[in-house]
Amino acid sequence: MTIIELLQAWPAVTIALSIIVGLLVGSFLNVVIYRLPLMMEQAWKSECRLILDIDDNKPDTQKTFSLSYPNSHCPSCNAPIKPWQNIPVISYLLLKGQCANCKTAISIRYPIIEIATGILSGVLAWQLGASPQLLMALFFTWCLICLTMIDADTQLLPDQITLPLLWVGLLVNSFGLFVPLYDAVWGAIGGYLSLWSVYWSFKIITGKEGMGYGDFKLLAALGAWMGWQYLLVIILLSSLVGAVIGSIILLLNKKGRNTALPFGPYLAVAGWIAFLWGDQIIAAYLSFSGIK
Repeated sequence: MTIIELLQAWPAVTIALSIIVGLLVGSFLNVVIYRLPLMMEQAWKSECRLILDIDDNKPDTQKTFSLSYPNSHCPSCNAPIKPWQNIPVISYLLLKGQCANCKTAISIRYPIIEIATGILSGVLAWQLGASPQLLMALFFTWCLICLTMIDADTQLLPDQITLPLLWVGLLVNSFGLFVPLYDAVWGAIGGYLSLWSVYWSFKIITGKEGMGYGDFKLLAALGAWMGWQYLLVIILLSSLVGAVIGSIILLLNKKGRNTALPFGPYLAVAGWIAFLWGDQIIAAYLSFSGIK
């Protein structure tokens, strides 16, 4: 009996392992969410200096970041975080949400992202079971979590994530893992062009930019994974999620209607829901509307 067959025979084990792996990956996603925008900013500054031929011989005092350097440390006192202090969720509870050295409060967002990643990974295992689809769906979900949080923080959807997500979607569907390649290709094309058209129509009419190019690429990636048939469902769901959450955010923050809110998180949430339950949503709508 192979490992896959063993896990298929014990679905509870598959779910438990997926949750554990999700918790561990969630800890890494926290690093990506925090550091990738800083790495992008440093790269942009370096490129600008080269283009403008700026060489003022001033030492660069900004800390250099990569996903592996420097080692994890407290941003307040720079004390290194020891391995036992970096266990997902458990370390946060043991440390009572404080740095072990300077007692500065640690953001509750870190364990929340770890827990969310673990739970979503477990849901995927429950829905898909031990299969190649599960492995790729985990990758898909982890990318969406990163994009959601980065866009919420910075209103950026990094090409470093959206483009690989798009290409991997086309690659896995070249083997028909989720949808036929034909549907995936037209899903990518339709996803990009649909929001591109909305962007330019809105800009021509109002003179304002309603969304960024990263949103086009994200919807193209979602189309590459799910096919063109799901694009309308994703757009409608994202609009519904955006209307509800956006209204709550504006109400709580007492901000005006012209406040810019990132659209990427709503696309990501809607895409994930459609990825798992799109067929049921479409069937329920057709049943409710009386269409056969």
